[in-house]
Amino acid sequence: MVNVGIFCGGYSSEFEISLKSASMILTNLPKDAYNAFLVEVTQEGWFAQYEGGRYEVSPVDFSFKKNDGQSIQIELGHVYIHGNPGENGKLQAYFEMKNFPFVNSSALSSELSFDKWFCNQFLRGFDIPVAKAKLLLKKKVYDFAEIGRELGFPLFVKPADSGSSFGISKVYNEEDLPKAIEEAFGEGRTVVCESFLKGTEITCAVYENQDGLKVLPCTEIVSETDFFDYEAKYHGKSQEITPARISDEMTLEIQELTKDIYSLLQMRSLARVDYIIVDDKPFVIEVNTTPGFSEASLVPQMLACANVPIGTFWKEIYEFERSRF
Repeated sequence: MVNVGIFCGGYSSEFEISLKSASMILTNLPKDAYNAFLVEVTQEGWFAQYEGGRYEVSPVDFSFKKNDGQSIQIELGHVYIHGNPGENGKLQAYFEMKNFPFVNSSALSSELSFDKWFCNQFLRGFDIPVAKAKLLLKKKVYDFAEIGRELGFPLFVKPADSGSSFGISKVYNEEDLPKAIEEAFGEGRTVVCESFLKGTEITCAVYENQDGLKVLPCTEIVSETDFFDYEAKYHGKSQEITPARISDEMTLEIQELTKDIYSLLQMRSLARVDYIIVDDKPFVIEVNTTPGFSEASLVPQMLACANVPIGTFWKEIYEFERSRF
């Protein structure tokens, strides 16, 4: 059996969410094919959760020793860290330098797709519709009234180089803008202000196996909160309807666009792209190389709708990714 370390945790506010996603993957992996376990990534080091023990993993050769002296060698790394240092590509860059086989998009693809500003500007260059936006840098003075005039209210304020669960605000007036920007800077080094798109929120996932690109059913998101925030995602404050209540033509358009984005960004493994449909036109909101995978998450719901067992899904991805190395 292949020793698989599912690298999770990380340095961001999404530490616990990452653990939930990784645990869900671990629970569903075929036990006859993979000897899999979690590897917690913290500022203090990497720690394998193995047979009831917690062992420090060597970043030199990706091995650890049990209390009885037995050495366990990780043969495949599955990066499932939401945020820094996984979803932004840092861990993948290290793995690439060490020629260590891993499951997730490459360092370049991950870093580009993770930054909301750079990713959307990249996609804009291929005539893919995205929201009008303005990039904010720390320690620079901005005219809040001008931002409002340029983008209109309400607008969204988001950390550009962080995850999609923390530091995001929907702002209705100029007076609330400074506080929202300050909160966003608490989660990231750069901040993006985006115009509000009123429409139907849809998300679509795509992955690659030996047979090529596979797209999953679209999911419609109807949030009970003001937008699809942390409460809506993880505390049941939203309706997630799969398949989405959109026409067959729009479903096909979004699925094809999702595959195009996956290819343009040179992604690997699993990715999910979020959209708002405005006047029959899908606008990209953001791209996720490490989408949530807990019981409450969207991709497992898409897999269930497509009658694809989670274990089979990851096994196909693992085998294809291993063939690349």
